[in-house]
Amino acid sequence: MILQNWWFTTLLGIKDPIQPPLQKDIKADILIVGAGAAGLSAAYSLMNKGVKVVLIEKNICGGSSSGKSAGFLTPDSELELSQLIRRYGKADAADLWGVATKGVEMMVAHITRHNINCDFQVQDCLFLGNGESGWEDIQEEMKARKMLGFAQTLYDRNEVKKIIGSESYSGGVRYPDTYGVNALLYSQGMKKILLENGIEIYEASEVLSVHEHRAETHLGSVTADQIIFCADKLHSSVTQLADSIYHAQTFLSISEPLSESMIEKIFPAGRFQCWDSDLVYSYYRLTGDNRILLGGGDMLTTFSVNDVNSSRVIDAVIEKFRKKFPLLSDLKFIQYWPGRIDTTRDLIPTIVREEAKPWIHFVLGCVGLPWATFCGDFAARHAYDDKGCTDHHYYEYFRADRHFFIPLWMEKFLGKRIVFSLNNGWAKYYQKETPDDAGAKAYRS
Repeated sequence: MILQNWWFTTLLGIKDPIQPPLQKDIKADILIVGAGAAGLSAAYSLMNKGVKVVLIEKNICGGSSSGKSAGFLTPDSELELSQLIRRYGKADAADLWGVATKGVEMMVAHITRHNINCDFQVQDCLFLGNGESGWEDIQEEMKARKMLGFAQTLYDRNEVKKIIGSESYSGGVRYPDTYGVNALLYSQGMKKILLENGIEIYEASEVLSVHEHRAETHLGSVTADQIIFCADKLHSSVTQLADSIYHAQTFLSISEPLSESMIEKIFPAGRFQCWDSDLVYSYYRLTGDNRILLGGGDMLTTFSVNDVNSSRVIDAVIEKFRKKFPLLSDLKFIQYWPGRIDTTRDLIPTIVREEAKPWIHFVLGCVGLPWATFCGDFAARHAYDDKGCTDHHYYEYFRADRHFFIPLWMEKFLGKRIVFSLNNGWAKYYQKETPDDAGAKAYRS
């Protein structure tokens, strides 16, 4: 396999995909730093508002975490609905699930309204169980979806074989209104829309420092009334919040095209986007040109301090996948690439307006394109007209000082990798909000 991001391969032939870097000192009403799903959503929400908006990106639009992702448009990210209900209770879990659902709806609306060519696929979600514990997870998710009145279909071990061409799964739960996209082409399509609507965009322009209202790059600067950071992997010199953001690494691979007859055997009841119940889970779906997009990782490299580029991890994921689907034993995977995503200790995004400098906003640790899309839009709306917004309670869910199982200062003794792993596992499987932690409820009341 070649170490190369397939989504970047699909950019070949796109006309003028790169905007020149910022090479002058300019002024703006609102500056957005970072042009992934969050930053693009923020800029889109400010189009035609009568304000000058500048968007700068150190890579190309979508060139970091967003453009390395599997392109799953689903409310699920790292937290299942049943886990949100356990942690927050029914009402707040529904509220948070609505964040990601709204993010999905926003992305679909952008794609359909503007005819963005991004390999848009209508694909129901299929959450698959591995073993008895996986079947228990599937049933819990089914109960959660029923509790909140969502559409779903449950499949036991025998029934799931009829919709997915494998004998290995103990069951599954399926639900609609989810999609797959080429997130890098989506980002580049959004860039084109923004440019056509008067948004200034500068790529290959990394923010090196911020002084009051002025953000400086290598060759220029932007002075703005409001600054919104939607960038990942920020340095602590930009904000102390960078120390509370962690990185989880996964790998993706792309196969050669499958024949239609092979697809019918693997997906006899329709094309799903799938993931399993393992802690470090595998996930896969079909692209529009009939390739298998397969991702996953392992415990050691997921929380590794440094990036890992070896094919060893994805080779193991592919081998495990082939065992589940013996019909694909000869299928070749031609490219692979690592993706290092930002996340918080409890897998919930952070949105902060600096108390001492209220013109500076941060959107951090958004796991999943829909979460990022909602959060970018939210931050932009509040930067533009905070008094006119009616959804301030989300600041309470996403505040930086919310409760964590192991506090940040323990990293001095345990190390960042262990603290993140423990907090991650606690939030996913055990955490319950106490009355003192339920800030959003108090805010709404």
